[in-house]
Amino acid sequence: MDSLDSMSQIIDLGPTAQVKKPFRTQLLKWIGNKQRFAEEIIGVFPDDYGTYFEPFLGSGAVLGTLAPEEGSASDAFGPLIEIFVTLKSEPELLKLWYRQRWERMSHDSRQAVYEDVKASYNRSPNGADLLFLSRSCYGGVVRFRKTDGYMSTPCGAHEPISPDSFSHRVDVWSKRVQGTTFAQLDFADAMRSAKAGDIIYCDPPYSNSQTILYGAQAFSIERLFEEIALCKARGVYIALSIDGSKRSGALICDVQTPDGLFESQVLVNCGRSMLRRFQMSGESLEGEVVSDRLLLTY
Repeated sequence: MDSLDSMSQIIDLGPTAQVKKPFRTQLLKWIGNKQRFAEEIIGVFPDDYGTYFEPFLGSGAVLGTLAPEEGSASDAFGPLIEIFVTLKSEPELLKLWYRQRWERMSHDSRQAVYEDVKASYNRSPNGADLLFLSRSCYGGVVRFRKTDGYMSTPCGAHEPISPDSFSHRVDVWSKRVQGTTFAQLDFADAMRSAKAGDIIYCDPPYSNSQTILYGAQAFSIERLFEEIALCKARGVYIALSIDGSKRSGALICDVQTPDGLFESQVLVNCGRSMLRRFQMSGESLEGEVVSDRLLLTY
């Protein structure tokens, strides 16, 4: 197995790297969101590639920054895909979902409205409720109980953004995803559609810190490595964001990778851990700086 120090090449982006223009207009609040450094990730993609694939969509930050002419984005989480399908095909409906829930706060307390929307989601998981919850829950930590999938995140401390502000974000994002198709798929099924010359960006649940998030308990990193090997063998480019150096409780994470699977890596500084901020309830985060590894098969 490869360790952090044994990778064949460590890439230094340097001042001449081809980095995508920063795109900071976040649509969803989401744990692990790559919005602040998506351009760094895109900056190490090959100069030429075919279709862009993202099989762990999450907030879609890299997708939104890239705005591919031809993209395929997917996730196993159905309500999330419902949001993105609606963003592309019916953006005015997406705005309405948010406005209806936000405006209820003028007639009732923010906490009461949040709990009512959360209860509605837990009765019948759906994109409309999830959209509002992601923007108003604590720190964007959309977490679920392992036993029954119940969303348990409390209401956030800050007022959710206004419908007008959210509508602007929808307008911007809807234009950027028009070249992308969205589907609810297992990551393996999505990756098997990629052909030689295509690129896949994988941002899976982190094995040590994100198993409480949106049904990630069943995720297998070993299974992902198997699919990456199959893709690499047929000429597909793979970029994988994975645990690098971070502190998860008292554990410094260092996920081991199969020998020879990846050719190079980049370290991306992610700043403070939002999940740890949620878990530590205001304690100091000085020791909680996260650095992702971006592993490349090329």
